[in-house]
Amino acid sequence: MKNIVGVRFRNAGKIYYFDPLDFEISKDDKIIVETARGIEFGNVVVDKKEIDETTLNSPLKAILRVATKEDIKINEENEKEAKETFKLCQEKIKEHNLNMFLIDCEYTFDRNKLIFYFTAEGRIDFRELVKDLASIFKTRIELRQIGVRDEAKSIGGLGPCGRKLCCSSWLGDFQPVSIKMAKDQSLSLNPTKISGICGRLFCCLKYEHDVYVEAIDAMPLVGSLVKTDDGKGRVIEINPLLEQLKVELENNSIKIYQKDSVKVLKEPKRCCGCSNDLKNELDEETLRELRKLED
Repeated sequence: MKNIVGVRFRNAGKIYYFDPLDFEISKDDKIIVETARGIEFGNVVVDKKEIDETTLNSPLKAILRVATKEDIKINEENEKEAKETFKLCQEKIKEHNLNMFLIDCEYTFDRNKLIFYFTAEGRIDFRELVKDLASIFKTRIELRQIGVRDEAKSIGGLGPCGRKLCCSSWLGDFQPVSIKMAKDQSLSLNPTKISGICGRLFCCLKYEHDVYVEAIDAMPLVGSLVKTDDGKGRVIEINPLLEQLKVELENNSIKIYQKDSVKVLKEPKRCCGCSNDLKNELDEETLRELRKLED
C-alpha cells in the first residue's frame, strides 16, 4: 500500500497525486512540489490516504516540503506580479496586432517559467511576441492556447441555474458531453437552452445521465404495443424516473400507467442512441448546430 495526497495548483483545477513521504500533511496545507513545469506551490485538497500501488500508472513524485511562511509570501508576490504582467502582455498583443484573447497568466513558484493562456479562432504565429516578452521578463515564456471550456473555467461566471459555474468552482476535469444525454433526459433540443456560457453543452448533463440510462433500459420504448387493463394501446411517451408510460389506447383515449401494470406485446428495435438517430426528429440546420455544441 502507498500513501498519497491530492494537490491542486489552481482554483478548481485538476487534482494531482503526490507521495507525502514522512511529512505530517493534512487537507488545506500548502506544499512545495516538483512537476513537469518546475517547482510549484500547491494546496492539499485530498487528505492523506492509502491506495494499492498496482493502481498507479507511474511512480509518484514526492512532496519537497510543507510550505513555510516565506514560501507563502513568495507565492503571493508571484500572483501579484502576474496581474501586472497580464496587463503588459495585453499591450504587447495589441502592438503585434495579433487576433488572440488573453485569459490568464502565472509564474511557476521558482519563476523559471511564465505561462500565458489565451484563446483564438485559429492558429496564431506568436513567435515575435514570445521574443518580446522574453526580453522583458528574462525568463522562459510559454503561450498556451486553450478551449472555450477552459476559458469559462478561468474567467468564471454564473450559470442559468443562478449558481457559480461548476467548472470554475469545483469541477476539476471536463467530461465528454453529448446530445444523447440531453435527449435521454427529455430536455429541449434547442441549442440555446442546453448550452452554457462557453457555447458547449451543459457539463451538468453528465451528472445524472447514468441514472436516466438505467431507468430508460428498464422501460418499454416509445412506439411499443402494450396490453393494459383498458385494452391494447401504443406507448407515446415515457417518464423513466417515475416509471410511467403514456399510452394511446385503441379508442384514441390517452392514459398514464405504471410500468409494472402493462404487458409489452411488441417493441420496436432499439437504436444505438447516437446523434445520427436524431436525423428523423430534427432538421439539418438544428442538428448541425447541436453537433457544434459537443466537445
